[in-house]
Amino acid sequence: MDVLSEVLKVVKLQGALFYNGEFSSPWSLGSPASRSVAPYLAPGAGHVIIYHLLTEGHAFVRLLDGERIALEAGDLVIFPHGDPHILENGAPTKTVDMTRELARIVAQGLKLSRLGGGGEITRFVCGFMACDPQLSRVFLSGLPPVFKLSIRNNESGRWLETSIRFSVNEADLSRAGGEAVLAKLSEVLFVETLRTYIAQLPPDQTGWLAGARDGEVGKTLALMHRSPARPWTLASLAKEAGVSRSVLAERFRHYLNESPMAYLTRWRLQLGAQMLMLTSHSVAQIAPEVGYESEAAFNRAFKRQFTVPPARFRSQSRTAHASGSQGRPRR
Repeated sequence: MDVLSEVLKVVKLQGALFYNGEFSSPWSLGSPASRSVAPYLAPGAGHVIIYHLLTEGHAFVRLLDGERIALEAGDLVIFPHGDPHILENGAPTKTVDMTRELARIVAQGLKLSRLGGGGEITRFVCGFMACDPQLSRVFLSGLPPVFKLSIRNNESGRWLETSIRFSVNEADLSRAGGEAVLAKLSEVLFVETLRTYIAQLPPDQTGWLAGARDGEVGKTLALMHRSPARPWTLASLAKEAGVSRSVLAERFRHYLNESPMAYLTRWRLQLGAQMLMLTSHSVAQIAPEVGYESEAAFNRAFKRQFTVPPARFRSQSRTAHASGSQGRPRR
């Protein structure tokens, strides 16, 4: 059973490519935090993940207070938590603040942008992934602020890079379905990167991603994410996973630092919060869909988790969303 696939079905990633750059050294670009980028790229998105695919040349990337990470052609560098960062190559030079360029970048689409001092050429394709901050936290919490992977190390990665470069370099991106193709390629690229990252985790790694790789814990997570409303008990989960209750509880706590039932409760309430924000279903309708036998039981559990009852959470969320919509940049 594939727990990552089960989670991603609910999280519903929405990706796209938004920048196609050719830089000649020396050059330096400052990328703002994703919360500044989100209104331009994905209005209304709760969280935006930024990534850059280096298709030619060399570069360095660093967090504002971090060490430089060398990048080679074929490297994909991801900022899962949306931290501001700097991309650069060559002798120190003035950093271009991309915050001031966002409107222009989004307006021009994937037309090639050129920048730099005329030296060594570096080419990037930049993309983003929009997702629900609560639901995506299960896997994002296990990722560092920045990490890179080479996508040229396997056949699927090389195919993805070739497909992305071909699609971006097409002269006529206005052809029917062009944006949809790029969006799907962006999403597949991100998922393939997560899969590779999980596979490369050291054996002693803990956390959600490491737990998803473990046979018994991964199967248990997949069961809960596939059927969250099922009346699970520790005994029924252990039986399905093929281990004893004590072994499952111990292994689950080792990787996730909580019990299976505590994890399930938190996930159910996060699903309930999403339904309150995105649907018009009543609280009484939502409660059984996320595993609660009564509206009262759901109300009590929800208030413990979110400090306010479901009805107030819904009204506050919609008010905040409406305020954010009014403040969106015009395109």
